[in-house]
Amino acid sequence: MEIEYWLTDQADQGIFRLNGLAGTGKSAIAQTFAEIVFAEGRLGASFFCSRDFGGRSNPWVILPTLAFQLASRYPPFQKELVQVLRMDYNVGQQSLSSQMEKLIVHPLRAIGTPTLIIIDALDECKDEEPTSSILLVLSQYISEIPNIKLFITARPEPQIRSGFGLGTLQSTTRVLKLHEVDPEAVDSDIKCFQVKLTEITKKWSDCDMTEEWPSSSDIDILCRKAAGFFTYASAVIKFVMSVNHAPAEQLEEITSLPQDTSYEGGSGLDILYTQVLEQAVKGVNVDDGKFYPHFRTVLGAVLLVFNPLSVQGLSDLLQMSRISCHGCMRGLTVVGPEE
Repeated sequence: MEIEYWLTDQADQGIFRLNGLAGTGKSAIAQTFAEIVFAEGRLGASFFCSRDFGGRSNPWVILPTLAFQLASRYPPFQKELVQVLRMDYNVGQQSLSSQMEKLIVHPLRAIGTPTLIIIDALDECKDEEPTSSILLVLSQYISEIPNIKLFITARPEPQIRSGFGLGTLQSTTRVLKLHEVDPEAVDSDIKCFQVKLTEITKKWSDCDMTEEWPSSSDIDILCRKAAGFFTYASAVIKFVMSVNHAPAEQLEEITSLPQDTSYEGGSGLDILYTQVLEQAVKGVNVDDGKFYPHFRTVLGAVLLVFNPLSVQGLSDLLQMSRISCHGCMRGLTVVGPEE
């Protein structure tokens, strides 16, 4: 595994950049990698950015969060950080450069402990600078931090490309482009979702799984439909996990869909999400004349709001006292009125 080799080889570059287009599996890999190295005691700190949450899309909270986690992980780091805060308790309100130097660089340099830091989806930070501000300050201090490994995932957005193009980062960064990985290797990884599907059945005591489930043919169909996009595989898992329907029935809903994706985009996401929407309204009383107007209002708000809202946020915006979430997944939230 290329990432494992990078982590264990002290002579390799200090930064690993996982570069990939939307849906290629960056966050899935980052999450799995974080779980593995945490279990092995090698993870110092991590930050998973998300544009959907204010506290995880603000670049100004990344460094203090990493510092807090490092202090919790390493007592010597905590001791150094406490000294910094006693001398300058307002450092969290200072420039990112000052934060990096005082909260991260100084304590790490003082203790010299090897560690790993993971930052996922850096492109989802709401950063108004032409170059990622985090990458900019990192380029200024990376040579001063001993024994540190940084694993960063991001889409190839202009801010990210500009940041990694800085001389100091360019020479210390190893790059893996997920969208250029051999499709057979991607399908092999997607097939690992078979384990997730098998685990789902354990929660259903009345499931009669006398035969292998999911079958190898089911998995092959899902791989063809996913077309290399982990987003599709992840959405299928969430769909099959529905608490209101048997897993085998849910999976059959997907595998029985038409194979032709010529009118819906390569990954088949459109027809998958259509299936989710159709199932969301099954069993709902639509004859009272209230459901569809409310449904259109709620779904329209979901589609048009600039930033995703929680169910409570939608209720407040639309002044509807009762809105229920019938099915949620990244990229789509299906909601309707509770009557």
